[in-house]
Amino acid sequence: MDADVLIIGAGPAGSVAAQMLNKLGYRVIILEKEQFPRFSIGESLLPQCMAFLEQADMLQAVTDAGFQFKNGAAFSLAGKLTEFDFRQKFSAGWGTTFQVQRAHFDQVLADTAAASGVVIHYHHSIVAADFATPGHARLTSVDANGVQKQWSAAMVMDASGFGRILPRLLELETPSSLPPRQALFTHIEDRIAVANYDRNKILIAIHPKFHEIWYWLIPFSNGRCSLGVVTPQGFLDDRNGSPLEVLREMAFEEPRLAELLQSAVFDTPANTIGGYSANVKQLYGQGFVLLGNAGEFLDPVFSSGITIALKSAALAVPLVDRQLRGQSVNWSLEYETALRSGIEVFRAYVEAWYDGRFQKIIFEDQQLASIKAMICSILAGYAWDQANPMTQRCANKIEAIADICPAL
Repeated sequence: MDADVLIIGAGPAGSVAAQMLNKLGYRVIILEKEQFPRFSIGESLLPQCMAFLEQADMLQAVTDAGFQFKNGAAFSLAGKLTEFDFRQKFSAGWGTTFQVQRAHFDQVLADTAAASGVVIHYHHSIVAADFATPGHARLTSVDANGVQKQWSAAMVMDASGFGRILPRLLELETPSSLPPRQALFTHIEDRIAVANYDRNKILIAIHPKFHEIWYWLIPFSNGRCSLGVVTPQGFLDDRNGSPLEVLREMAFEEPRLAELLQSAVFDTPANTIGGYSANVKQLYGQGFVLLGNAGEFLDPVFSSGITIALKSAALAVPLVDRQLRGQSVNWSLEYETALRSGIEVFRAYVEAWYDGRFQKIIFEDQQLASIKAMICSILAGYAWDQANPMTQRCANKIEAIADICPAL
């Protein structure tokens, strides 16, 4: 065999899983379609991520990279501002993290894994997969020159993100329960000089007229930021101008963004992605396991993507280790059920965000400090903390709290 474990994708889930497996003594090969560094969104980490980076011995490399410090999230609606400081959360664990340019962040993780002995082959697209023989998985890749190569390993981990390689090849994809939405985004030189602006927090702003439309403003340490808007699919079709012009126009419709970005330089073309919410029939099968966005992606509103990706790696690696050592593994209970428990918490809050219930809760002036701390834990990524009452029967609790909050 070429390796003990083949990993599809060198993004955060793939690099962290590879590093963890390498620490356990396994031969790991990553097959990555792109050449790093490459652009990606999903730039605002949650504090829960820090524990997984620490577990993989990658935290120091990330800390040394000079990313923007992050300690919370701010929300804006029609001139009203509310903030959550992650250090004041209910759950134990990290209360701070970073806001990162993904091209640099992903490169740091991949380079750290490679320096530890993980082999990474860039420009390798996976075109076929065969799991018919137990304990002998096969992948077929095509490199930048069109040359095909077959790879074999005892196990394959799919960390291909939105590429969703194995779900497509094995016909595992199922429709998402979330309505289709689209995001329009870019990086700008922000030139923010407003006195009451906190660069240590992501800003999530809500359109003053259409509350299902929201914006992100993620500051970086170099005076630039990521700016994006999320709308229902097709909402922007009637807007005139280039994507960057449309994004700028949309941003200045929100009062807080108009104030902050009055001197900003919109110097980078805007990109768009749509229909990103996805689900699968199963997160594992004979000889493979799906990590992060390759399995399921909800929505970018609470920046949960990388947290779910790293959680999936942290859950899957010990199970792969046990399986390769000939021990029994209950993938359904120990991986699928365990991972989905937190995903379903995030899902409840995403759904409540778009129907307005969660927006009512976060802008409630008289919110009990104890409830705010529990919600703060969810926003910080601790969706798997079963000690937090707001992760248990969370849809019902969101409903009950929203019912006593005044309308926005």
